[in-house]
Amino acid sequence: MNDFWITCGHHLLDRDESGGLCVTDEFLKAYFARPELMPPDDACPLERRLHRQLLANPRLPVGVGELAGIADQDAKENWQFVMAFRDLLLRHPTLEAAYLEIVRSRRSDLPPLFVNQMVHVILRNALDACDDPFVLRAAELFFRPQRILPHEQALLLGDEEFVGGRHPTPVLSLMSMLGATHDAQLDVLSEETADGYWQRSDGFDMAFDLTAGGRGPAALAQAMARWISHLLGTDVTISPLREMHEVRLTWYVGLDADATGLGDRLWSGEELDERSAGRVLALFRLTIADGEQVTKEMRGEPVYLILAMTPDQKLRMKPHNLLTGLPIKRLEMVM
Repeated sequence: MNDFWITCGHHLLDRDESGGLCVTDEFLKAYFARPELMPPDDACPLERRLHRQLLANPRLPVGVGELAGIADQDAKENWQFVMAFRDLLLRHPTLEAAYLEIVRSRRSDLPPLFVNQMVHVILRNALDACDDPFVLRAAELFFRPQRILPHEQALLLGDEEFVGGRHPTPVLSLMSMLGATHDAQLDVLSEETADGYWQRSDGFDMAFDLTAGGRGPAALAQAMARWISHLLGTDVTISPLREMHEVRLTWYVGLDADATGLGDRLWSGEELDERSAGRVLALFRLTIADGEQVTKEMRGEPVYLILAMTPDQKLRMKPHNLLTGLPIKRLEMVM
């Protein structure tokens, strides 16, 4: 079986009998060994001692007052965040349970970076037996912001960090046939390039085709269904739709902040103008397998999922909306 997303650290974690991820000393030490927490030569004695002690015992209790004594303000803030994250993980039997605490409380002082890293490794667990690179690349949308890469009639997504960071103006390899040249190139995930995903999965350097009617929307639907099943123990069927016409939004979930805003406008009876409607990237119909799990007023009714881009053509998916926005009687955690 091919491995993927090695950098998320899933190999450092244990699993309980239900398949949930259990935190280990090795996983915690990987955080304490990050460059952001490595004390520089001029670090204060307290910071250097704390770092040394936590590498030896990553579960060592650390009081708020001790962190307050770190001299460098940036270092202090980094330590406060990472210790809050560590303590969150240690309070729960699995990473899945820790993530669901954040989801259910609807508030977290953790930076998005930590939450995205949790999503990354939990998804790696949920998709452990997946052998479809299209589903895996679609799942990257859950924890990696994307940028829209218009190309003729295709809807292509590129990883925002790769596209807008190290390589600000990439040229898609499928465009190279037109004579375009540039140092940075993205291969579009396709039947021809799919085998290369396994070696490149940690580079996030393959573009994803989300064009309606293609393989991309179906792959994203599978990833979302696996996510819901893994965290809520609820089996769902998700099917991509081509058009928004004649869709009656009896219940909808915005998969990102912009989609939620557009859905709210439709819910209130407003007709979207062409520019707003053009920001909708994909639409899905979700049905819950067990009707007994559905709230009474929604039994027999589909749930619609909306995915949209920002006005500046970016996509920042919010996977927790899939866990909190469904019309089910209660969130049933399986981990």
